[in-house]
Amino acid sequence: MTRILFYAPLKPPDHPVPSGDRTVARLLWRALERAGFELELASRLRARLAEPLPLAQESLRMKAWGVADRRIAKLKALPKKERPRAVFTYHLYYKAVDWIGPRIAAALDIPYLVAEASHAPKRAAGPWAFNHAGAEAAIKTADAIFCLNPGDKPCLAALAEKSRLVDLPPFLDLQEFAPRVPDRQAARIALVDRHGLDMKRPWLLAVGMMRPGDKLASYRVLAEALRRAKLTRPLLVVIGDGAARAEVEAALRDAPCPVRFLGALPPGALIEPYAAADLLVWPAINEAFGMALLEAQACGLPVLAGASGGVPGIVADGKTGFLTPPGDAAAFAAALKSALRADLPAMGAAARAKVIRRHDLPAAAATLARRLAKLGVKP
Repeated sequence: MTRILFYAPLKPPDHPVPSGDRTVARLLWRALERAGFELELASRLRARLAEPLPLAQESLRMKAWGVADRRIAKLKALPKKERPRAVFTYHLYYKAVDWIGPRIAAALDIPYLVAEASHAPKRAAGPWAFNHAGAEAAIKTADAIFCLNPGDKPCLAALAEKSRLVDLPPFLDLQEFAPRVPDRQAARIALVDRHGLDMKRPWLLAVGMMRPGDKLASYRVLAEALRRAKLTRPLLVVIGDGAARAEVEAALRDAPCPVRFLGALPPGALIEPYAAADLLVWPAINEAFGMALLEAQACGLPVLAGASGGVPGIVADGKTGFLTPPGDAAAFAAALKSALRADLPAMGAAARAKVIRRHDLPAAAATLARRLAKLGVKP
């Protein structure tokens, strides 16, 4: 079977801490396997740097090159037919540069593929310049760039001709995640029994890690929108946890409607809340596309979200959900009041149908297989 080396600079797919990055890395791994390939981790080295310290950037490059060179030596010792046929990297940008994949691909003369690469020209000068140059060099060498976030394409077009940019809509493995949507009433009864939720109220659902930065900013916009909307009848159910939980709770303390915090739940336990709620509400500040938004729609739950990044690529405004300008609490509040008057069950059914048609694992596997075949890499 044809072997592919897989690398995720932010977080390897077998990392113990859950996150959206880990979820997407695992899904890409699964899609490549479904396309008929055998995968192997190139490295577990985490390349993300939180601060633009020049010495740390250079030091990490040298460490990564050492990892790559040791792997190259071992691979070159193998007969050519036993070596990997491609390197596939998920999510590289100026804070998480792939110093490993391009070096291995060049040494073995095999294709280098990337998914969810982003290019930020404004980082060409300043404290991130070293890492920016490294990310730019990696993107330029890629034989194919799979774009999960359509918002990345304009900047990537400055580095790669259109033929190397491949649309790969974000996807789920529906057979594993939600092959069937639970009955809404049964799901509501189960959550009422488990958490004492008020059955008679409309349920708004927010799902997001509670960490400083964009996630906390999203919670704060949501809190401000609820205050502006002055809706007292709905119940807001919040799923998530993290270092910023106290700040999230403080932001929502003055919400006009009741708020219930259920803490963090494993992926399998999210299906019931998604199926039971009436509307997912998430401002999505600086969200690449938002796996929770996709999961909710897969369970027949329409969403109200900020139109950040690739969110408009997975939420059809007015059909499977509602979109508002990113960070605009007033617009979010107005949309929330309007959404609660809409035919939400019909929108949820349309959302589920769209996910099945466009955002399921088989479609992604087919896209990956077609492009790899064009590069001469076949199972």
